[in-house]
Amino acid sequence: MLKIEHLTKTYGEKKAVDDLSLHIAPGEIYGFIGHNGAGKTTTLKSIAGILRFDEGEITIDGTSVKNDPLACKKKLAYIPDNPDLYEFMTGIKYLNFISDIFGVSADDRQARIRKYADLFELTNDLAQPIASYSHGMKQKLAIISAWVHEPRLIIMDEPFVGLDPKASHLLKGMMRELCDRGGAIFFSTHVLEVAEKLCDKVAIIKAGKLIRSGTMEEVKGDDSLEEVFLELEGESC
Repeated sequence: MLKIEHLTKTYGEKKAVDDLSLHIAPGEIYGFIGHNGAGKTTTLKSIAGILRFDEGEITIDGTSVKNDPLACKKKLAYIPDNPDLYEFMTGIKYLNFISDIFGVSADDRQARIRKYADLFELTNDLAQPIASYSHGMKQKLAIISAWVHEPRLIIMDEPFVGLDPKASHLLKGMMRELCDRGGAIFFSTHVLEVAEKLCDKVAIIKAGKLIRSGTMEEVKGDDSLEEVFLELEGESC
């Protein structure tokens, strides 16, 4: 599904991501863990085709992000940590705009928007301008806009920040459902307990370098993910 091979991205003299390689298979929820500035967001933006990278290759279903970015973008959705939505639009206009971009039929978009807006209790707010939304409401709208076109791959940067407990629970269920249908999810998080319970695999990054990756059992053994993370952070200082 998603292959990252020897990804390197440099800002000036600093390597934000340094020779990173990861493979995410269909059906996997893959967590990406690291402190602020570790290189998580740079990696995610590179996958989404937002950032140009200096070295390496990223492919989605065998298609190169560098060589055919449009084909890759049709297969994925990206939710940033602070969704930058068109605030002059109403919620429903924004969702229809996204649906138009991805060629979602009128019947499909109507059914999906109703389903997810009802789930997130956002239906009554869709006629309001996005500028009037709280951070949590914007996050919910961004999630709905990602799911409305049923992408094969969803990339998320700290998706649980700003969500209330009920919305977080719903999102976890949606993530598992998408992967059970053969999709894949790659997301960054600071919430180690969520990663431990939700993820099939996890990768830990520090100062741009991958320091451990694999199944939850491979990465943490008999310890908690928090203990392993803190131990690895200490070792690599």
